[in-house]
Amino acid sequence: MAKQKVKKTGKELFFEYYQNLYGSRFDNLIDSLALEPKYFTYQYDEKSEKYFLDSGSVLAALCLPLENAENILDMCAAPGGKSLVIAKHMNQTANLTSNEYSKDRYIRLKKVVEEHLPEDVASRIKATCFDGATWCKYFGEVYDAILLDAPCSSERHVLNDEKYLAQWTSSRVKSLAIKQWALLSSAYRVLKQDGYLLYSTCALAVEENDGVVSKLLKKFPNAKILEIDFEKVYKEYADLPKAEKTQFGYHVMPDMTDGAGPLYFALIQKQ
Repeated sequence: MAKQKVKKTGKELFFEYYQNLYGSRFDNLIDSLALEPKYFTYQYDEKSEKYFLDSGSVLAALCLPLENAENILDMCAAPGGKSLVIAKHMNQTANLTSNEYSKDRYIRLKKVVEEHLPEDVASRIKATCFDGATWCKYFGEVYDAILLDAPCSSERHVLNDEKYLAQWTSSRVKSLAIKQWALLSSAYRVLKQDGYLLYSTCALAVEENDGVVSKLLKKFPNAKILEIDFEKVYKEYADLPKAEKTQFGYHVMPDMTDGAGPLYFALIQKQ
């Protein structure tokens, strides 16, 4: 009688999946995810309340060009840290829509904006609660710049939650990649000609990062990947982590940055 195949646990499947992705780097990477995230203290001005977010998230948000942007969208904005970064660097005449689909997270987003920005700046930020994947059904090409920090596997949180780790399967990655594609394609459709779109996730899975961007490039021939000149960013924020180059974007990896990230981002222009 043939032996019954033993079903692998979620933890075993998780470790096997990422071991195959990262090979000899895997052990150090997993150890770094157990560290306390490397937080960055962000403040609009000396009078504003301080906000703490992952330093990789600050780096990514600063890489969205805002010089000539008047209409800006943060499509999946909660809890609000990246919107704060955008608010500090956008033009004084620019307007920012900070959107969040989850009602609870939307409420938190509104609170973060109200508590961490001067009233005159907060008045130019509109918080909304809609599904970003359907945004293109209601708007045309109206945004000069879009930040899409898409919901993702967030492996750091999975590793630190025994319940989620026990339930993990690779189908989670595939399911999230489908949602990310819906969000990215919607965001691209509402981006103006010559506008900029920065796609980011806090995932390690390539399928959720370069894999989703690759799909966009195949679908839209006028989408162009841009190289990022980090010199200007590091000149103003020297303590931010360095990012590794990937096929289409960049990746802040915690094993190389004392715990910052993971944070993947790619800059796209509609030409």
